[in-house]
Amino acid sequence: MTNVGGPRKTRIRRLLVEACTQALESEGWVVSRASGVGNSRIRRITKGGEDKLVAIRTSQDRWFGFPRTRDDARWSTLPAVDAVAVASLDPDEPAYTLVHLLDANDVKRRLDRAYAARRAAGHSIPPGRGVWIALYENEVPDQPRLVGAGAGLATKPIARLPLVRGDTPMAMGIVQPVRPFSPAAAMRATTGDADDYEPLTIAEAKSRLARTLGVDPATIKITVEA
Repeated sequence: MTNVGGPRKTRIRRLLVEACTQALESEGWVVSRASGVGNSRIRRITKGGEDKLVAIRTSQDRWFGFPRTRDDARWSTLPAVDAVAVASLDPDEPAYTLVHLLDANDVKRRLDRAYAARRAAGHSIPPGRGVWIALYENEVPDQPRLVGAGAGLATKPIARLPLVRGDTPMAMGIVQPVRPFSPAAAMRATTGDADDYEPLTIAEAKSRLARTLGVDPATIKITVEA
């Protein structure tokens, strides 16, 4: 989960979680709560004899991640699941969401690379903190912030849904065909050139900078001059 703060963002997060369920069901999966797991964002999905545990992640800034355990020995949640369902705002049209179903092992390898690259670059990653990777940017091995990136480019979305409620396509269970994906538009959206610009709070700005730089948000100070 990324970039969540305030009632509007909380509502969007809830809609993104619903989009994950909707997309999985449109693919024929039966989605249910996973008992005995102890994590509210893990679902059990079954189809034709297949049975998987899926971690749900949402992204409002087109990055997603997982926290490290407190002893910094491994990733929290990730080792227990088979796949990761990520619902992200569409880089082309943020009124829609794209849902990706990613292999958990691939996500782990990407996070392992990102973690190692940032530690090697001297970034501070306190135990228990999350490590985020970009969905729609290409991986660049010599740029620590982009190591591990690109899962959303490598794995096509399984669904594209309108981010709406009520008597709407999402509520009626209509899943739109996925359009051809534009990495260029994703790059523009990620770097802040999208038309749907939304002002940031200071806390959100600190959080984004912390993820980019691999540091504790508490170490970032922002000065605004009119």
